[in-house]
Amino acid sequence: MNNNQESLLACHDLTMSFQEGILHVDVLKGINVEINAGESVAIIGSSGSGKSTLMHLLGGLDLPSSGEVIVDGEKMNNLSESERGKLRNRSLGFVYQFHHLLPEFTAEENVAMPLLIAGESVKKAKSAAREILDKVGLAERIAHKPSELSGGERQRTAIARALITNPKCLLADEPTGNLDRDTADQVFELMMELQRSMNSALLIVTHDIELANRMDKVFKLENGLLVLN
Repeated sequence: MNNNQESLLACHDLTMSFQEGILHVDVLKGINVEINAGESVAIIGSSGSGKSTLMHLLGGLDLPSSGEVIVDGEKMNNLSESERGKLRNRSLGFVYQFHHLLPEFTAEENVAMPLLIAGESVKKAKSAAREILDKVGLAERIAHKPSELSGGERQRTAIARALITNPKCLLADEPTGNLDRDTADQVFELMMELQRSMNSALLIVTHDIELANRMDKVFKLENGLLVLN
């Protein structure tokens, strides 16, 4: 760990195993990684190598077989499901390959949702949503529903939603995997720019080596172990 900086997201000796009938599968075999404020990290690896499993563990969506995950100084393993949920909503932002926007709500309403869940007033949540939608270039599209937005616009809306709580760490799982090259580049640059301006940590799982190489560090997940690429 950097002595001058406490890591915002870390895991120590993380393992994950699955039992399928008589078959025992060790997906992760002792993962160690630490990400500091302002740092960007990419994890690459073949399909089925366990990248998304690792992302779910780091985001507190699942618990590991052994080892620990620390988010913003708090050990996930020591928290109840409800406490993990609060920590996730407060300290983490998530972006996925598929935007997961709620189809019946406008871009503004979708982006405001995390603040409303956290107990913010509708007025303040919508004001914050408009502000961040403006930052991602969607000021003119706030009243549009997901079906009325392009693929790139939907992903930019999803990024705005992930960042509206000013998370300490943004976790992105194949965030540009569903987009054409030009749109993927634009969305990726936007995500990097916002992450830098907020001095948050960014962890991205991707198959796209070109995008991965723009990050501060690239790790490869291979045979259940994470190695610096």
